[in-house]
Amino acid sequence: MRGVSIIGVGTTPFGVCEGVSLKELACKACLDALKDAGIDKREIQAFYVGNFISGILVGQETIAPLIANGIGLPKDVPATKVEGACCSGGIALRHGYLLVASGAADFVLVAGVEKMTSASTEKNTEGLASAFDQETEGRTGLTFPGFFALIARRHMHQYGTKPEHLGLVSVKNHSNGVSNPRARFRNPVSLDEVMASRIIADPLRLYDCCPISDGAAAAVLCPSDIAASFHPKPVDILSVAQTTGYSATYEMEDPTTLIATVKAAKQAYEMANITPHDVDVAEIHDCFTIAEIVDSEDLGFFPKGRGGFAVEEGQTLLDGKIPINPSGGLISKGHPVGATGLGQIYELVIQLRGEHENQVKGAEIGLAHNLGGTGQLCTVTILRRRA
Repeated sequence: MRGVSIIGVGTTPFGVCEGVSLKELACKACLDALKDAGIDKREIQAFYVGNFISGILVGQETIAPLIANGIGLPKDVPATKVEGACCSGGIALRHGYLLVASGAADFVLVAGVEKMTSASTEKNTEGLASAFDQETEGRTGLTFPGFFALIARRHMHQYGTKPEHLGLVSVKNHSNGVSNPRARFRNPVSLDEVMASRIIADPLRLYDCCPISDGAAAAVLCPSDIAASFHPKPVDILSVAQTTGYSATYEMEDPTTLIATVKAAKQAYEMANITPHDVDVAEIHDCFTIAEIVDSEDLGFFPKGRGGFAVEEGQTLLDGKIPINPSGGLISKGHPVGATGLGQIYELVIQLRGEHENQVKGAEIGLAHNLGGTGQLCTVTILRRRA
C-alpha cells in the first residue's frame, strides 16, 4: 500500500441555497477542488460521491454519473454513489483512499452532497428516519433527537453530566462559526439563550440540535510521492478506518458509548501509529451537543464521563488541550448529511495548511470523525501536515 495525499479541496457554503440544485452544488465543489489541485479533469481516473437521501428529498437518484457529466469527466471514468446515512461523505473518501493506496488509480475525485432545505420538514423527517431499522425502532416512531436524548439522559445519570455542559458545546461551536464564512449560523449565542430555547426532546433544546442544510464538498487524492508536484501544501492521509455499530438501542450494552466510534478510532490510531494525545485539532460529528461529548470520550480525548466537564474547563476551545470543531461543527455549519464528512475534511485540510479562519496554532495532525445513523457506522480519518 502506498501513501495517499490530498492535493485539492473545494466546498460550497452550508446553508439554504435557494435556486441551486443538488447537481449544481456538487459540480461547484468538485470544480473548485480540481482547480485547487492544479490538475485537469481529464486526469481523474475514478469518482465517488457520498449522498444519503437525494431520492427521497429531491427525487433524484443515479447522481454520480450526473455530476460526472456536469463537470466534464471523461466517459471511461467510473462514477459511483456511496451511501451510509450521515457518514456517506466519510465513506466516499475511504473508497477513494483505498483505490489510490492500492495502486489501482493515481488521481481520484471524491465528493459529498445533499440538498435538504427545499423539502418540507415532514419529508426531511421521513428521509432521515430511513436510517432506522424499520423492523424494530423505525416502527416505534423514534427520531434522531429522541435517540440522542436517550443517550444524554443516560450520560447524566451515569456520570453527572449537566444540561449546562451540553449548552456550553453549543456556545463554543456557535462562537467558532462566527468567523467561518461556510457556516449556516454565524451569530454567537449565550448559555442563557441556549438554556431558554425550546425543548425538542428532553433534555435536548433547540440550540442543542444541528440544522438541516444544503451543501457539497470535495477533495482530490493522489499518491504521496508526487503530491508536491501539484500543490505546495499537500496534506497526507495517515489512515481512514470504517466500522459497523449496532442497529438499535436495545442491542447496546452501554448507550453512552457508540462502539463504531471506539473501534474506528482504535484502527485509525494504530494505522497512523499515533495516540489520541498526538491529535492537534479535531472535527467531530456533533449532530447534537451530547454527540460531541460522547464522541470526544469514544475517540479517547477524555476519560469516559468527563467529556462534558472538559468542555466546561475550556479544554475543547481553540487554545485548549484539544480544539474540537473550530469550524463551528454541525451545530453551526449545518448538516447536509451526505456532504458533512467531506466538509470536515475541507476544514481540516485548510487547518493543516495554516489557512483557517480559526487557525489552531502549530496544528500538524488532524482527525475527522463522521458518524452514520444511530452509531451504525463510522469513519475516522487522520491527516498530517507535510513537513
